[in-house]
Amino acid sequence: MDKFKAYQLTETPDKKIRAEFVERSLDELDPGEVVVRVANSDINYKDALAATGKGRILRRASCIGGIDFSGTVGSSADPRFAKDDLGVAHDGGYAEYARVPAEWLTKLPKGMSLWEAMAFGTAGFTAGIGIVRMEQNGLKPQSGPVIVDGATGGVGSIAIAALAKLGYHVVALTGKESESDWLKKLGAKEVKLRSSIDFSKTRPLEKPTWAGAVDNLGGEVLAWMASTMKVNGVIASIGLAASPSLNTTVLPFILRGVSLLGINSTECGRRCSRRCAVRFRSASCRRRSMTSSRGR
Repeated sequence: MDKFKAYQLTETPDKKIRAEFVERSLDELDPGEVVVRVANSDINYKDALAATGKGRILRRASCIGGIDFSGTVGSSADPRFAKDDLGVAHDGGYAEYARVPAEWLTKLPKGMSLWEAMAFGTAGFTAGIGIVRMEQNGLKPQSGPVIVDGATGGVGSIAIAALAKLGYHVVALTGKESESDWLKKLGAKEVKLRSSIDFSKTRPLEKPTWAGAVDNLGGEVLAWMASTMKVNGVIASIGLAASPSLNTTVLPFILRGVSLLGINSTECGRRCSRRCAVRFRSASCRRRSMTSSRGR
């Protein structure tokens, strides 16, 4: 096979990251049972950290970037994946070809295109897992409003669109007042600015307001969310964009029965993957049309 293009990340001797387009062959790719002709990828927060060197993301001296990709199977040593099957996988997506272990792949759900799979991406997949987990723990539209922080990010924006599509009253919590109109177009019924809240004065129990919460920030925002949850409220803890710390008390959990759910998309499994993809496909397409109109 001829050489193909790939986006290579390499750590230099001075501990910086050199990101560049290079030519590679299949023989130079990591081992795996399945070779995929990559059709689409996307850019996640982790991808940006890896390519800019702002986070210690790379676990080796050099690799092809991209934690997501979708494409068609070129060759497979695993009976679960035949030639020309469609798949979505993690690792090495910034190249024309990828070779990965079969366990990293899942077949593309019926009715979803390769482009849509990457418009959904890890961000949408994670948002979907969070919503599924919250609903498994009792969240329903009639339970009350759901607040989503990090609202303009990938996970936050898809969570807003998906929750709205499912009939929830969604409140977007953001630090970007200029994006209020866009958040409402996604489906948020209300937009709440972080600047309107004095997080330093959060008490162990505040006025019970939210039936559900999607947290992408951690830190004092998550502590505030916990203190403002309704009885039997559910929080999906997804990110730590603000802080990995959590300074709170057990009172919301033992007096109001609040549940704090940790969301880890890498351990979801194929059954969860299919359920999320089918359940939230319409919401991801809605976000796609909105992002396309904004030129994002």
